[in-house]
Amino acid sequence: MIERMIEKSLFASRWILAPVYLGLSLVLVALGLKFFQEIFHLFLHLWTMRETALILTVLTLVDLVLVASLVVMVMFSGYENFVSKMDIDADSEKLGWLGKLDPSTLKLKVAISIVAISSIHLLKAFMNAEKIANDKLLWYVIIHLTFVVSAVLMSVMDKISLSAHRDHSLMTAKPMP
Repeated sequence: MIERMIEKSLFASRWILAPVYLGLSLVLVALGLKFFQEIFHLFLHLWTMRETALILTVLTLVDLVLVASLVVMVMFSGYENFVSKMDIDADSEKLGWLGKLDPSTLKLKVAISIVAISSIHLLKAFMNAEKIANDKLLWYVIIHLTFVVSAVLMSVMDKISLSAHRDHSLMTAKPMP
């Protein structure tokens, strides 16, 4: 009886995550505001802006969009995986990937998104290379390569794990008559 009560309490504690995911929606609002602030700034200075500054601003906007997309992905799939299934009406819009991202796939998508975001930051650093010390640029490259290697290793481990799981289920499956 005590064990069952503990298990029910542990299971119910997943709802502690719900306000955290709701908090991510506030982060999404902040990213949206920053995005439009950058757009406003871009159009105010467009005629006097150098090409490299324009490209850096565009890269900043792309960066903000990638981060916002990452937040949406984590917010929805995290809620669905760890708290509760979302009750979305059949006639309303539904995201194609909603309910299909398991924690392992989500982790891999987050890692890939981090690599993409890091790539944008690295490109921005290279575009300002004359203003950045060589040792600092080297560290940017090392950090970026660390993200890339981590994402690749996570992908390989996920593939190995999936393969081992698939092979195990094939071995334990009963032969068809």
